[in-house]
Amino acid sequence: MDQDCCFTEGKDWFRYRVGAIIIEDGCVLLVGNEKEDYLYSVGGGVRHGETARQAVLREVFEETGVRYEIDRLAVVHENFWNGDGAYDKGLSCHEISLYFLMKPRGTQELHSNSYTHFNDKESMTWVPIDQLDRYRFYPTFLKDHLSTEHDAVEHIVTDERTKNKIVFGDFICTEAGSIVYFADFVHFSFYFPF
Repeated sequence: MDQDCCFTEGKDWFRYRVGAIIIEDGCVLLVGNEKEDYLYSVGGGVRHGETARQAVLREVFEETGVRYEIDRLAVVHENFWNGDGAYDKGLSCHEISLYFLMKPRGTQELHSNSYTHFNDKESMTWVPIDQLDRYRFYPTFLKDHLSTEHDAVEHIVTDERTKNKIVFGDFICTEAGSIVYFADFVHFSFYFPF
């Protein structure tokens, strides 16, 4: 099925999304389009019946024209905002995104011929990580996230309605297939058979 895991109920909009963090030569790859005045991460909606890993590989290829490999899951992001763009104006938006760090290829060469879900031409932009503050882009946590090394999956909640960002803690994936979550002085373990 090619239906994204997304729904609108009245003025409420929800989406399950994947994003790719693609870094080459100190630059991160961001996307823009003809309708919006900001950049955003490579990625898109997860389709019904598709795993997040399958979705990010598909989205990266669709948008860049290049096959990247996944390094690891980097961020679980819960995002809330009041829509004011061309596609989400007037909606109360809630998105859950899984961001994957992709393995570098050693080149910034792309073969993009990408269009948005609404058929607007997209453009790929390599932005130097140390110059991210000069750009308007989403997700907003990306600048802080890329400024430090991470050895675990970070769980971030961003509420643009109140301009709050909360980092709950880190997930560490073990070889036994369990995920351990550390938050303040409590840890939780979840088991997922991989």
